[in-house]
Amino acid sequence: MTITESTSQNADSGTVSESLSSNYERDPDQLKHSLLLACRCAQLADEFRAEDTVVLNLTKITPEFDFFVITTGKSRRQLHAIVEEADRMMAEQGSKRIGIEGYDTNHWILQDYGDVVLHVFDTEYREIYDLERLWGDAEKVDWKAVLEAQT
Repeated sequence: MTITESTSQNADSGTVSESLSSNYERDPDQLKHSLLLACRCAQLADEFRAEDTVVLNLTKITPEFDFFVITTGKSRRQLHAIVEEADRMMAEQGSKRIGIEGYDTNHWILQDYGDVVLHVFDTEYREIYDLERLWGDAEKVDWKAVLEAQT
């Protein structure tokens, strides 16, 4: 089954279009909710002054999860602040964390919510893991445009 969900927004700068489609069976409403949560995680990281925040749409690649949020922090304190606030926000939205890795390290913290996986790296480990290259077939989501379309 293929799921296609589109949102469009007309603006002076042009039309922003985001398509969600999947090679794996997923509930369309849940997929929209997952996208919104991933974009909110990205926004939160941006508000905490993380760098190079991206959201990858993995729905065409794997049935395991829908979106990766990948971002870079400059210090252990910043990494922890991002993941702790993301965890609070996700819990408020009804998405409970099912796994966490790396919380006791200074380099990389992963929080798994099933549909959304948040990766917060320091600069060195982001380059080492290079998830954008590893998941190079994934589409990048314009998370700012998705959030703008919600308002």
